[in-house]
Amino acid sequence: QVQLVESGGGLVQTGGSLRLSCAASGRTFSDYAMGWFRQAPGKAREFVAYISWSGDHTVLDDSVEGRFTISRDNANNMLYLQMNKLRPEDTAVYYCAARRFYGTYGRAETYDYWGQGTQVTVSS
Repeated sequence: QVQLVESGGGLVQTGGSLRLSCAASGRTFSDYAMGWFRQAPGKAREFVAYISWSGDHTVLDDSVEGRFTISRDNANNMLYLQMNKLRPEDTAVYYCAARRFYGTYGRAETYDYWGQGTQVTVSS
């Protein structure tokens, strides 16, 4: 199994940037495809971004396309989410998630392991 720990959240003004990190430990990191999800108060957890095992395939939700970038460093067991041009509606707890096998990348239930989350707050 793999353990995931997110960091990098915080308070930022509209239009600002943050980079979230997810440190993985345990099983070989490249054995897992990775995703970022977020959950705002009173709302369901929603898909943000996906990256394949080697990093050669990425998918972003339409709501963050052109503003966010997902990347990974398999040599150092790290996953990243670069967030630019942040908006108040991006405010949420952000989670990284891992899965070993193919599935619908946007469905949270297809991921096997989750971090504890990191809070991102964007002020208007």
